[in-house]
Amino acid sequence: TRLLHLHSRSVEIMVMLEKVLGITTQTSSALTCDPNTGQIAYPTGCVVVILNPRQNKQRHIFNTARKTVSALSFSPDGKYIATGENGHRPAVRVWDVEEKTQVSELHGHKHGVACVAFSPNMKYLVSVGYPHDMIVNVWDWKKGTLIASNKISSKVMAISFSEDSYFVTVGHRHVKFWFLDESREFKVNLSTVPLVGRSGLLGELHNNIFCDVACGQGKMSGSTFCISYSGLLCQFNEKRVLEKWIDLKVSLANCICVSEEFIFCGCANGTVRIFHTHNLHYLSDLPKPHHLGIDVAGEEMLRRPGATYSDTIALAFDPRHHWLCCVYKDHSIYIWDVKDTRQVGKVWSDLFHSSFVWNVEVYPEFEDHRGCLPPGSFLTCSSDNTIRFWNLENGTHVDFQKNIYSNNLLKIIYVENNTQHLQDLTNLPDRGENANYLDVKSGVRVMQVSPDGQHLASGDRAGNLRIHELKYMDEVIKVEAHDSEVLCLQYSKPETGMALLASASRDRLIHVLNVEENYKLEQTLDDHSSAITAVRFAGNGEIQMISCGADKSIYFRSAQKVSDGINFIRTHHVAEKTTLYDMDIDITQKYVAVACQDRNVRVYNTASGKQKWCYKGSQGDDGSLLKVQLDPSGTFLATSCSDKSISIIDFHSGECVAKMFGHSEVVTGMKFTFDCKHLITVSGDSCIFIWHLSPEITTCMKQHLMDLDQVQQQRKAREPVWGGFLLPICALYEEFYVCFHVAHPDLPPLLLSPAPACVLTNGKLPMWAKRLLGEADNADTAAFNSRVSYQPQGRWAERAAKEPIKTMLDADLNYFTPIKNSSLHDKKFPWPLELIFRGGTYSWSMLSVCLSVWVEFLSFHH
Repeated sequence: TRLLHLHSRSVEIMVMLEKVLGITTQTSSALTCDPNTGQIAYPTGCVVVILNPRQNKQRHIFNTARKTVSALSFSPDGKYIATGENGHRPAVRVWDVEEKTQVSELHGHKHGVACVAFSPNMKYLVSVGYPHDMIVNVWDWKKGTLIASNKISSKVMAISFSEDSYFVTVGHRHVKFWFLDESREFKVNLSTVPLVGRSGLLGELHNNIFCDVACGQGKMSGSTFCISYSGLLCQFNEKRVLEKWIDLKVSLANCICVSEEFIFCGCANGTVRIFHTHNLHYLSDLPKPHHLGIDVAGEEMLRRPGATYSDTIALAFDPRHHWLCCVYKDHSIYIWDVKDTRQVGKVWSDLFHSSFVWNVEVYPEFEDHRGCLPPGSFLTCSSDNTIRFWNLENGTHVDFQKNIYSNNLLKIIYVENNTQHLQDLTNLPDRGENANYLDVKSGVRVMQVSPDGQHLASGDRAGNLRIHELKYMDEVIKVEAHDSEVLCLQYSKPETGMALLASASRDRLIHVLNVEENYKLEQTLDDHSSAITAVRFAGNGEIQMISCGADKSIYFRSAQKVSDGINFIRTHHVAEKTTLYDMDIDITQKYVAVACQDRNVRVYNTASGKQKWCYKGSQGDDGSLLKVQLDPSGTFLATSCSDKSISIIDFHSGECVAKMFGHSEVVTGMKFTFDCKHLITVSGDSCIFIWHLSPEITTCMKQHLMDLDQVQQQRKAREPVWGGFLLPICALYEEFYVCFHVAHPDLPPLLLSPAPACVLTNGKLPMWAKRLLGEADNADTAAFNSRVSYQPQGRWAERAAKEPIKTMLDADLNYFTPIKNSSLHDKKFPWPLELIFRGGTYSWSMLSVCLSVWVEFLSFHH
């Protein structure tokens, strides 16, 4: 009943993709516009996003083959989308836009599809392969047959169909016009027709790299316009002759887009130049987007002289609304209203990560609105050297009003002033085939928000540890903590009784820092013999540290008080036969779930270190389990595998209840939201996926939280009667002494001694003491502050310095502030208390008698 029959439905439960924050478009071949509705389509890994900019709504088409979408194109009527993909045996697929289902699958390329395009009459579909394929194919996509094909000797960058049914391809020293002989096609139905191609007459421009092409429309349908990387705009006539060309006076040009009236040329440094189609006269430039390094949370900044802007890499024109969609190299999108080129306005925009996204954190929620971020906020960090703050709620916050750049983005923290990493380096024209841009050791690798929501700790790929104060977004601490990239950061929770931060790295070291003492180093642990992949704090009242690593070991440690701080001592060591990549601890602090290389999730008892369960964490037979994340209730856990799949599994039974895919690279981070409605995943493809969990899953989580709360309440109810009234009695006891001393100043004051540094000696504290320590309620962070002003006394504790505990001392009365309580006014104290104090006798044994009489007195008057 707890799982609401989830097991019987198993993987049939749907987890819907609600929103994607990201884009993986590299050229105009991967950006298209529906000429009828104005919807924009672009790839995000293995998913095609169809964006309605007017309503700011997304729809999604999943590539069921789980291959990266490399090219796409709307059909002229807007009912279909053709996609090309990367990977082994890539296919050209045609999708029904309304139904989001595949209607055709065409195989004819070996390595990848560079560009696709529908013919104007929608009868044909043309696809061009990657350089290793060197093939251009013409398909009858409705029949699923290849009707024409030919080899290409150059790398093709773009394709465009003319209204006269020929198409043009451009690339490295390549401009070629291709013609279909339809009469021959009808005569030879059962064989592929050789495709007829004629090269454009380039003249002195034959050595240029042509990166994009667009055929003219309307009166200019006989002309073809193309653009070169060197910044030349060229016009060919219907006879393939280069009629004229213009120097754009830019360092680099990337893309071109043509309407009946205008030619738009996307260039370096955010420049988009506009020309007339009929005479190539220059008109103006589009407004530039944001400059690199802008503070989106600040005021709109004026155009600064010398500011750097991101290159324009893709363009698409909407003829219905006269809108131009521009994609920039920092993975930002702008849609401009170009109906009047003299008064261009922005319709919509958004800013995304431009490189690997390594980690995601959900900001904690507070009932008293004392958080630094609005409810529903989350953070992501990336190799682009930024930490971004997102919020998908419609409400606004005093400190974070909606900005003009993004409806989703609240703030960007630039870790370093260097802006070179903000631009995607994967599509450089001179980049070698085997260049690996990921080898650059830059960017923020991991981060963690403190439980009180005030601090953000982050570690970068160079080993630096930074602390940001979130109220003002200032960097307050920077430490060169490690010799290699920081792989894990973890704050201890308030219920552990201490405020610590653990930092673990590829250099095999764990640093333990004391948060309350300005992040002073408490201890460095070097137990591991290889990279440490995860470290977690556990415990309720006493603190544990658990870590795992590539050395296949799990270390369980407990904390001990020493004269100058704390010291973690190893209690258990578990040696596995497989590499351990990640782990998480459930809400009860009893179990730790570990993601293993052999695709299993192993669950251990945090107290004993013994294995409790072991079950499959991935439904596939390939790859390794990289990440594991428990939901806030401890009902389900989410896992990510190196096969790019995501699974949601029942934590106790190990049964898979949902499986998702869509990222084109490994999933590097996952987090459930506190409202139990969403799962956020981030990946090396630079995209953030927000998944909406089914109502059944959400209901299970909330029910489990209610069950846990009910169990806790029942446990409190079963505690001895002392736990029920001692706390208010202590408050009354304090008031009584203050009032009595005011009435009898001749008697020496009786005050409790200041709280000494204590270590637990006699097992766990009773519940009443835990309440005083603020440890009974895990979610109550305010109770954590009460621990500072009170420490356990008597037989449950002893001083860390082994000095006797004093229960009486002479102290100033000003240390106390009387508690106002109208119930005590006009009441006489019972005789035993008055007699004892008038006689000047002070002892804890006598006090116990007094308290018992005092309780009877209160109950009588109540």
